[in-house]
Amino acid sequence: MSDVTRKLCLVTSLLGVNMLVTVVPALSHHSFAMYDQTTTKTMTGKLTRYVPGANHAQLLFVVVDNDGKVVMKDGKPLQWGVETGSAAAMSRLGVSPDTFPEGTFFTTRLYPLRDGRNFGALAGMLIACGTAMPKGGCTVETGKRLVGEGFNAQ
Repeated sequence: MSDVTRKLCLVTSLLGVNMLVTVVPALSHHSFAMYDQTTTKTMTGKLTRYVPGANHAQLLFVVVDNDGKVVMKDGKPLQWGVETGSAAAMSRLGVSPDTFPEGTFFTTRLYPLRDGRNFGALAGMLIACGTAMPKGGCTVETGKRLVGEGFNAQ
């Protein structure tokens, strides 16, 4: 192999490594531009699934009314999800599969997706009310505030 060919292979290899180093981290984390941060929704739900993640965890839930009854839409339970901070950060705040089991009632404030799908990013409030809906709904007065107003999901 000639000296020029070796140098060309080395430069090509270095460019390939450089692309991997810069592109892979960008793919593993996304922008919050997909969420409408000019609008918030406050919702109460019953947890159906907690999905831990390194960058963000997700709480999947059915929406409930103040009596704990599932809200129906088109004959089906209305389902939503909210993306939170990392599973490790949420665990420090008291939100983990052990402390926040399936069936937990909670209230959250979220920034909804811009495209209208039933999903959002945590917008500074998460209140846990246990596995029985308190009289009057899941509120700051009836539940335990796990995440306060100053929390940023990003």
